[in-house]
Amino acid sequence: MKKRYFFLCIIIPFILSGCSAFQRKHQAGVAVELNGKYIYQSTLDSLTIGMNSEDSMRVAQQFISQWAKDILLYDKAKARVNPAIESLVEDYRRSLYVHAYEEYLVERNMPKTIPDSTVQQLYELLPDRFRLSESLVKGLLVIIPTEAPNQKKLHQWLSEVNDTKEDIKAQAMDNIEKYAYRYASGYELFTDKWFTTSQITSNTSIEQNELENRLKQTGELIEIADSTTIYLLQISQKALQGEAMPIEYARPEIEELILSRRQVEFLQKERERLYNEAVQEKKVKFY
Repeated sequence: MKKRYFFLCIIIPFILSGCSAFQRKHQAGVAVELNGKYIYQSTLDSLTIGMNSEDSMRVAQQFISQWAKDILLYDKAKARVNPAIESLVEDYRRSLYVHAYEEYLVERNMPKTIPDSTVQQLYELLPDRFRLSESLVKGLLVIIPTEAPNQKKLHQWLSEVNDTKEDIKAQAMDNIEKYAYRYASGYELFTDKWFTTSQITSNTSIEQNELENRLKQTGELIEIADSTTIYLLQISQKALQGEAMPIEYARPEIEELILSRRQVEFLQKERERLYNEAVQEKKVKFY
C-alpha cells in the first residue's frame, strides 16, 4: 500500500501539470501545436468565414497541412544547414529593421516640400540631364474616317483653337467637341498637359518617326492619313526631341533627385547623431 501511495504521489503532479498546460493552451485558443509553434482557432475561423462545415474543414486541413510542412522543413533545415547561415539571417533581419526604421524617420521627420527656386537651380545646373529623348506636345487629336463630312469646317475650327480671342477659341472648341461626338472615332484633348509622341501614336497607325519629323516642320496642324482614317493633330505647344525639357515636365524627376539626395544626407546625420549620443552616454566603451 505504501508503494502504491508513493507511486501516485509522483505521478499525479505530472498529470496535473500536463492538464494545467493543456488548459492554458486551450484557454488561449490554441488549435494546433507543432514543435512549440501554434495555430490559433481564431486564425482558422478567419480563413473559413461564410463557408459551410465541409468547405471549412477542407480549407482548415489544407492550411494546417501546409503550415506543418513548412515548420518541419524549416526545423530540419536548421539542424542540417551550416550554422554560418545564422549570421546571414541575422544580418538580413537587422537590415530589414534598419530599413523600416529609416523609412519611418524619413516619412515622419524629413521635409518633403521643395521650393521653386531649388527646382530651378538644379534644372539650370544639370542642363544635359533634362533633355528630351522624344518630342512633347500639348494640343488635341481628332481621328475621323476618310469619308467624314464637313472636313473643311473642322479644319477651320482647329485653326481657331489657338486664337488670341477667348470667345473665338471657346466657340471653336465647342464646335470641335460636337463634331467629334457625332463623327470622330477618337478624340483626345491635352491642352493642359504634355503628351510624348509615343503616347500620341500608341493607339493609332501613325509611325512615331513620322510624327517626330512632322513636328520639326512649321505649322500648328499636322494631318496624317491612311486608306481609312485621318489623324488631325492641332498643336498649341511643342518641345522637340533633343531640346531641354520644359521645367514643369522635368519637375517630378528633379524633385525625386532632390529628395533622394536629401534622404541620404538626412539619414547620415541621424546615424551620426545616434553615434555621438551613445559616446556621450558612455554606451560605446573604448578599451
